Amino acid sequence: MAPNVSGSPSPLFGVTPLAGAEVIPSKTEQQQHIQLTKLKQQQQQQQQQQQQRPKYQLQIVWRNVAAFLFLHIGCLYGLYLLFTTAKLSTVLWTLLISSAGATGITAGAHRLWAHKAYRARWPLRLLLAVFQTLAFQNHIYEWVRDHRVHHKFTDTDADPHNSRRGFFFSHIGWLMVRKHSDVITKGRQVDMSDLERDWVVMLQKRYYLIAVPFFCFFIPTWVPVHFWGEKAWVAWYVAGICRYTLSLNFTWLVNSAAHIWGTKPYDKNITPTENVTVAMLAFGEGWHNYHHAFPYDYKAAELGNYRANLTTAFIDMFARIGWAYDLKMATPAMVQRRILRTGDGSHDSVAAHDHHHHQDEVWGWDDKDMTTEDKKLIEIINRVED
Repeated sequence: MAPNVSGSPSPLFGVTPLAGAEVIPSKTEQQQHIQLTKLKQQQQQQQQQQQQRPKYQLQIVWRNVAAFLFLHIGCLYGLYLLFTTAKLSTVLWTLLISSAGATGITAGAHRLWAHKAYRARWPLRLLLAVFQTLAFQNHIYEWVRDHRVHHKFTDTDADPHNSRRGFFFSHIGWLMVRKHSDVITKGRQVDMSDLERDWVVMLQKRYYLIAVPFFCFFIPTWVPVHFWGEKAWVAWYVAGICRYTLSLNFTWLVNSAAHIWGTKPYDKNITPTENVTVAMLAFGEGWHNYHHAFPYDYKAAELGNYRANLTTAFIDMFARIGWAYDLKMATPAMVQRRILRTGDGSHDSVAAHDHHHHQDEVWGWDDKDMTTEDKKLIEIINRVED
């Protein structure tokens, strides 16, 4: 029998429908046609919306460019003074307030307020708010809003520091240009009601412009000058400018380096990585692949020690006196399931077994390892009840 090349279907058993007879489509075919029509209409609407949207144009904020240029030049001079002129007390003081500012970001703005990974009583919240003001990385409310958007829309146009736009942009460039419209739009959709109910957060937001110069620059400079006679300009450049600029860059590395270089033992499908160097510099925030896989874990890492996670040590210390509580963490079983399901094979538990595992494997229906949840998801056609 020759193949049908005419484009019209061959009649079944050679029987041709009666001339003029109306072929009525089945209900299923009608539903499929309606669904296809709706889908095409949605696609057309999306295309029209994309065409109507104004194309994003990079708008440089020259004021910020000048400020960062001044800070980094001043930082280099401050480093020179740190090693040649500054008193030992000034160096130790700089390390102390650098640690305080870093903790205000990591334990405060990040793990407490942005992710609600634990809860804190008001004395600890107030202390962390002061530390976060010392760090000068926008007030808590704005920091949290941008960070929640970052997690919801990682490495898209709605991500404030989208790493797909390159290392420079995700590190510092995003602060030198106007925000993409998607960042603003999605930011308005983020639920911030929990922060609006926190009097500490709202108090800091109200008086932030007054508090920042006092805590970030005046106190760090005044203390060395007043208590051990440090030269004012040395204190300003070492404990003020250099300390502040380095702390900014250590935080920015989480957005840039920890989204580009490193392993992905928990989820190979996302850009965040495990970066030991960043973890050391950013007080434990470099275990970024784990953190994006389990953002509610107060440790922001799987590690069971404090060597590369000083923030966890800080939270645990205050948990012992009851100021921090309701500490949330992913269970070992949850972590292991994620490693086996989406990891890149670099985790020690996988490497130890030559990258071969048989967890969750089944031989077929009714295997004892087949879960009830999996059975409920199976579609059984032409079921006959026993």
